[in-house]
Amino acid sequence: MSETPATPEIMVTENTVAEAVATTGPTDQADQADFIASFRALYGTEPEGVWAAPGRVNLIGEYTDFNDGFVMPLALPHVARAAVARRTDGQLRLHSTDVPGGIVQLAVDGLTPNEGHGWAAYPAGVVWALRRAGHKITGADIQVTSTVPTGAGLSSSAALEVVVALALNDLFGLGLSAAELAVLGQAAENDFVGVPCGVMDQMASACCTDGHALHLDTRDLAVRQVPFDLAAHGLRLLVVDTRVKHALGDGAYAERRAGCEEGARLLSLGKLRELAYEDLPDALARLEAAGADESVVRYVRHVVSDNARVEQVIALLDAGDVRAAGPVLTEGHTSLRDDLRVSCTELDLAVATANAAGALGARMTGGGFGGSAIVLVEESDAEAVSTSVLDAFAAAGHSTPGIFAAVPSQGARRLV
Repeated sequence: MSETPATPEIMVTENTVAEAVATTGPTDQADQADFIASFRALYGTEPEGVWAAPGRVNLIGEYTDFNDGFVMPLALPHVARAAVARRTDGQLRLHSTDVPGGIVQLAVDGLTPNEGHGWAAYPAGVVWALRRAGHKITGADIQVTSTVPTGAGLSSSAALEVVVALALNDLFGLGLSAAELAVLGQAAENDFVGVPCGVMDQMASACCTDGHALHLDTRDLAVRQVPFDLAAHGLRLLVVDTRVKHALGDGAYAERRAGCEEGARLLSLGKLRELAYEDLPDALARLEAAGADESVVRYVRHVVSDNARVEQVIALLDAGDVRAAGPVLTEGHTSLRDDLRVSCTELDLAVATANAAGALGARMTGGGFGGSAIVLVEESDAEAVSTSVLDAFAAAGHSTPGIFAAVPSQGARRLV
């Protein structure tokens, strides 16, 4: 999608949340009309509908999803939108309003994994995954636009996959559930694009609801909508987009996934989810005795402890003690920085500065190597904490970060 993040710039005021929704949500009727008109001008026909799917931030539980573990994302107001019309001639035509260039035209029978296509690989991969699963997709005209910042760890690719999957599900009458669409989106990214991601991002985009975080068990895709009304507690969750682009297809993500799988193998486990937190010290000693690479030991320690942190945060939210979740977020960042080693200078600066300025807790979110951090703050401290982060980035010579309030929002849906 667009290489220019659409994140609203901050001044954190009492109106920040409303401004974020107004800026990023697909609620502007004039904008919707313009999007439909641009589809009509591009393809010479009317779209049969417009759909939206959001990006996400992950509150806690990182690199746990491909280990059958627990995660806790929430959907953002930022969305990918798709205007779509069916075709019957086997042609797939794709266009993005955010990326320079014309229509990408592909034959659905000729879709082949790992052949490039840039941004278009994500919607094309969805068509490929649907057809591989036996669904008859005869072609489509698709135009997309997105307010989800790319490279910010906010799941812009999953939003694109899920919105296209939902549109095709509706138009071709496939009858697939939200979870099934998420799994197909994951298959598109894993097997067509070539990024070995877990299913969290697609499940968040497909299944989240307004005002809730999603407690997801990635082993069986069981979900629970956990109330997450921070305003009622006088709190705010800020997202700090460092502007450092990450790219999970560069091998670092795959290396960590392989390391986790090696750890499970050495421990005679199917997945690291099977290792209880209380058994972690013994398991780490066994890995060391077996001559495991020290990186494998670190990865196992992170995954098992982060699974425990998800359960800890759930218990705190259920008890209404939201503030006590702050230190758990910071513990998660330390683990991601030191054990998984997926943080970067800018993320570490955002977390350390926010905490020193009075935040309740902070951590990087998403795949790392750049992207975004989340910061839990008292509403009354949001502006001061944000200003401290901005000042610290300026003093260090880094690009100005984008900062906005994360508003738990609705998952994928049809708009028109």
